[in-house]
This record gives sequence, structure tokens and C-alpha cells, in this order.
Amino acid sequence: MSSEGKAKIVTTHVLQEMKLKKEKIAMLTAYDYSMARIIDGAGIDIILVGDSASNVMAGFDSTLPITLEQMIYHGQSVVKATKRAFVVVDMPFGSYQGNSKLALTSAIRIMKETGADAVKLEGGREIIESVDRILSAGVPVMGHLGLTPQSINKFGTYVVRARDEDEADKLVEDAHILQDAGCFSIVLEKIPAKLGAQVARDLTIPIIGIGAGPGVDGQVLVIHDMLGITQEFSPRFLRRYLNLDVAMTGAVKSYIKDVKNVSFPNEKEQY
Repeated sequence: MSSEGKAKIVTTHVLQEMKLKKEKIAMLTAYDYSMARIIDGAGIDIILVGDSASNVMAGFDSTLPITLEQMIYHGQSVVKATKRAFVVVDMPFGSYQGNSKLALTSAIRIMKETGADAVKLEGGREIIESVDRILSAGVPVMGHLGLTPQSINKFGTYVVRARDEDEADKLVEDAHILQDAGCFSIVLEKIPAKLGAQVARDLTIPIIGIGAGPGVDGQVLVIHDMLGITQEFSPRFLRRYLNLDVAMTGAVKSYIKDVKNVSFPNEKEQY
């Protein structure tokens, strides 16, 4: 049987089954057709069209500048390439905070214009009105707690969150609030491993970690980080599986050399 024949399309129901079976969920970001085609073909479970595109695709220092229109563009590109994975699109800063009507409009635009499977929002109790309104329209919502990059100006730092008891208690409470509202999954970013494991045990929905230890139901990394395309970002939780910065630089230098000394194109590479 071909790999395509064996592929089971990932849905919220499949993700829930994976948690029940204690099968870990693998999630990576993608922002374009070519990258999405590769990681979907490799068997990734969830593709996150992250607002981290603001950093790795557009070169900004934070996720704040990216717009709804830009997220829709990246979402469209990824969905076109995806045959198996569940595609989640980040709702960008300013598209849902403090205005639940705007949140619903933004979420509907993302779903209609990209064909994605779900949206992701950062925050707990403070954004629950937006979460409720989006869910009421039948749009699946993934939550995001712990380090929430869209709130960087509030925190002022990217340090580990929820180390102290009060913040840890609030995170657990927010996780329950999001689950009770109807979120199908939650991402926990850069929190103590014990707390990540506790939330995964306490909640019935899948908990995906990024710097939240091994006790959660799955892991997510930014594709540019794990492939070594970006070099300046090296948090403890990041494992680089390749060093494409070095490999690609070497390939480009070889190309330049071959063009300069007229060894490219050769006789077989012309008409």
C-alpha cells in the first residue's frame, strides 16, 4: 500500500484519540507551500501557520507586526500543500484581543480564505469572550498559555513563565477555562516541566508543549529553528536536527564559484 493510502487525515477527533492512546503528537510550523509539502509528506500531525512568520519570514524582532492579511496569505500557501496534517493558523496580535466581534470576523476570514482546520489564540480568562464567540460559529480553537509572545511588551522578557505559585495557579485555572469553553487543544510555552505534566494529566484535551517538558501530549518547534536556518535563537528547549545555514551557505558559494569560472552551465546543462 502506498504511503498516501495509509495516511489518515488528522482531525480534532484523531488528536483526541491520540491523547487517549498516549500517542505523542508531533507539530511543526510552516509558512509556505514548499516547506508544508515536505513536512506533511513526512507525516507531521499538526502544521502551525505561526505568527512566528513575523520573525523568520519578515525579519521583525517580535510577532506583533504581522497582519491578518499576511497570516491569511501564509495560511493559503500551507493549506494548498497539505494532504494529511491538521492545519492551525495563528490569529495575529490585534485581531481578537478586547473585541469579540472583531475576533469572530477575523477567525471567519482565516477559515474561509485559507481553508485551514482551526485557529490559535494566546491567553486565558482575559480573551475568553473572543474564544466563546469564535467557538459559537463552529470554528475549532487551540489555546496558548505560558509564555505568550504577543504579550512581550507586557512581560518585557522571554524568560520561563509560571515559576511562582500564583502564576502557576493562574495558568492551571486558565487551562481549565479554555477546555471548559470548548478548545480542542492548548499549547504551553516555556514553563516548568512539572507544571506541563500536571496540566496534561488534569485536562482531557491534548496539551502541546514548546519548552514545557516531556510530560505533555505532544511537542511543537519552529521549523526554521529545528532545521538550523536560524542561528541567533538558541533556547534550552530547541534541538537542531540539521544545520541548513551552513549547508545552504556552502551550496550558494559553490554556485557562485561555478558561475564565475564558467563551469556552470556545462555542455549537458545547455540546449
